[in-house]
Amino acid sequence: MESSQNDYHISFFKPTTDNARRNRNMVLQLVLIWVVAIFGFQITLKILEKPVPEQAYTLFESSWKGIESGFPAPGDLQNAGQAILSVLGKLSIIPEHKEVLDNALSSLAYQLSMQKEDLKSAVSAFEELAASTTVITDEAYLAKKKELIPVLAGLFDLNPMDVRSKIAPLEVKASLMESFDDASREALVDIMGLYLIHNRSVLTDFQFLGFPFHYFYTAVFLLILFVGLCWLYCVRTDMFHKKYGIED
Repeated sequence: MESSQNDYHISFFKPTTDNARRNRNMVLQLVLIWVVAIFGFQITLKILEKPVPEQAYTLFESSWKGIESGFPAPGDLQNAGQAILSVLGKLSIIPEHKEVLDNALSSLAYQLSMQKEDLKSAVSAFEELAASTTVITDEAYLAKKKELIPVLAGLFDLNPMDVRSKIAPLEVKASLMESFDDASREALVDIMGLYLIHNRSVLTDFQFLGFPFHYFYTAVFLLILFVGLCWLYCVRTDMFHKKYGIED
């Protein structure tokens, strides 16, 4: 006669023993804690976040209004150039955005220069040399770049030792100096906002153990929590096994 026992049938969703039910419920509880810890924090971040501009964006916004009006105040062109260089110094920039930024920066440099043809000639010569240089440690390349740095730094009112001064020769293009169309002008404002306005809240500004709290929470605490939940599962499983007389 066939046995009615079902000792070897295991189902997580339809447990057949009290021990299996307790184990199933414990797993669901621990998974729920993990889900709340991850997604609850992300939801809280979204609720509390507010767009906060970098100082460079505030500088750009105030100066760009004057430039667009056609009557820029003294320093508006320089301030806009400084802000654009702050964006160009960032690691990840979409190529299409970089082209607009280079165009704007080149146009500003051309407008600021009192010796426009000399500037265009110097930038063009550097571009030709850069195009034929295979290594950035080439002495001729470095010497030409060194000549151009103080020229552009002076136009944008930057200290030659400022990292933005060293970026300028790589971004100012002779071919872009005399053209900056309306479509690029409109795109520039959105591009500057994209890279210089960030969502922030008390969770991102608060420091914990030397880290921004949101970084500590996601990079450190969640790992500790995961290990802790695994440990708790093992401990409670051993307790259930002892209670029901199960031996591994």
